[in-house]
Amino acid sequence: MRPMAQIAMVMNLDKCIGCHTCSVTCKQAWTNRRGMEYVWFNNVETRPGQGYPRRYEDQERWRGGWELNRRGALKLKAGGRLRKLAGIFSNPELPEIKDYYEPWTYDYKNLTDAPLGDDYPVARPISQLDGKPMKIEWSSNWDDNLAGAPAYGDLDPMVERTRTQASEKVRFEFEQSFMFYLPRICEHCLNPSCVASCPSGAMYKRAEDGIVLVDQDRCRGWRMCVTGCPYKKVYFNHATGKAEKCTMCYPRVEVGLPTVCSETCVGRLRYLGVVLYDADRVTAAASVPRERDLYEAQLGVFLDPEDREVRRACEEAGIPYDWLEAARRSPAHALISKYRVALPLHPEYRTMPMVWYIPPLSPVVDALSETGHDGEDAGNLFGAIDTLRIPLEYLAEMFTAGAIGPVRSSLEKLAAMRSHMRAINLGEEPDPSVPDAVGMAAGEIEDMYRLLAVAKYEDRYVIPTAAVADARRLEESALPQGCSLDYEGGPGMGGDGPFGQDSGGRKLLPLMPVENFHVLRRRQTSDDAADAAGPTRTADTEEA
Repeated sequence: MRPMAQIAMVMNLDKCIGCHTCSVTCKQAWTNRRGMEYVWFNNVETRPGQGYPRRYEDQERWRGGWELNRRGALKLKAGGRLRKLAGIFSNPELPEIKDYYEPWTYDYKNLTDAPLGDDYPVARPISQLDGKPMKIEWSSNWDDNLAGAPAYGDLDPMVERTRTQASEKVRFEFEQSFMFYLPRICEHCLNPSCVASCPSGAMYKRAEDGIVLVDQDRCRGWRMCVTGCPYKKVYFNHATGKAEKCTMCYPRVEVGLPTVCSETCVGRLRYLGVVLYDADRVTAAASVPRERDLYEAQLGVFLDPEDREVRRACEEAGIPYDWLEAARRSPAHALISKYRVALPLHPEYRTMPMVWYIPPLSPVVDALSETGHDGEDAGNLFGAIDTLRIPLEYLAEMFTAGAIGPVRSSLEKLAAMRSHMRAINLGEEPDPSVPDAVGMAAGEIEDMYRLLAVAKYEDRYVIPTAAVADARRLEESALPQGCSLDYEGGPGMGGDGPFGQDSGGRKLLPLMPVENFHVLRRRQTSDDAADAAGPTRTADTEEA
């Protein structure tokens, strides 16, 4: 056993309303720099739909993720070292800018400088790449709320796969239409194919928390990582010639704060926590022959933080005690391994993703109510799951490589929770057969309800902090530093960086105390304004 810790995320799709707040705040925090106009570390897709970039799930076209060779061993779907070397200067298996969208703005100057006349001047869209007029034909939200339209739904790769197995299950007539929202970030996989694809070794997975990052100084812009990632969550910054991706907001996570997308989520649908896993089992789990067994195989990699042998092995491996306690209280571990209602996105890519999803159940209640039946009755709910507007086959193609059993089990547990809690809230005696039908105790049902419905901030985000000494050394370092992300002339050429004055170049960095992050956390989590207020230690106050 070689235990390791991983920061994992779970999203409850029953709560997502498609408001895109997470996308906007992530964009403002991380991708508002030059060369990143088309980049969305977090995006929200309407399903069924093509996704972003367009049809990224078509791995026969994009060659992302892993597959098994003739001997049953893992190999990159995009090819090995020789193939990468042959195409290192020309990689054709990349989404084009049209598959993302050509960044554009309006020609506002035409509004202000147009000569006086009888016609009205307009601000035409112009490309931010070459400055020429353009026609807007695609964007990250082009499918937004159009899932039921035949013009768009038929282009979804998952619809194509579902129809090969159950052609009558997915129809796009008005009365059979269905849709749901799917927020996506980097999966920070246990077996990341982007890391294995990088020729320069710039992509790496942090040992302490499992976050996958790009070393900007080592990146040479080969873009093999873009091809290797089956989720297409690695982007290329054309201004700097570097690959960039979601960082799981690691500066926030290191001081116990959730990611920006989690913090600002209107529906409170995201959960962050520590998951322990056995690194020695990862390769074997990702190599199981049948794709439909990959979900169960990945569950077998995770370790129980309550197990004494596991805790002893973690201590011997150097995992801090507060991380073990965080794993014990982790909402991600509870939803993934204990209650088994969260499922991975496309396990058939064999990357073993660590952003999991609770499938949507909401439409079944309204559908039953419209027929005159009690939409919250357990018997009605269980019977209606197989006839959901969102076909089980479609959900299974997304979350369990086509295995319907885990999807049905998850939805049945959610239905049982609704029925059981409805009886309690109405002052009725809960039916003991409801929890028994899904293999759970009444107490487990109620615990799961508290986590999914009424969990407090500290219950949804159980994040251990980095060592205080390391945090202080990293955040308050006054040694000459260089920012290689994006500033005039490129990396190492001087000038201010993307975050304002003094953020780039080789100069003394201003103090950025870690205490500021903790004050921010108190303000965000306190229910009392007086408790949230307090002095903030800044460089200005220290100099004074």
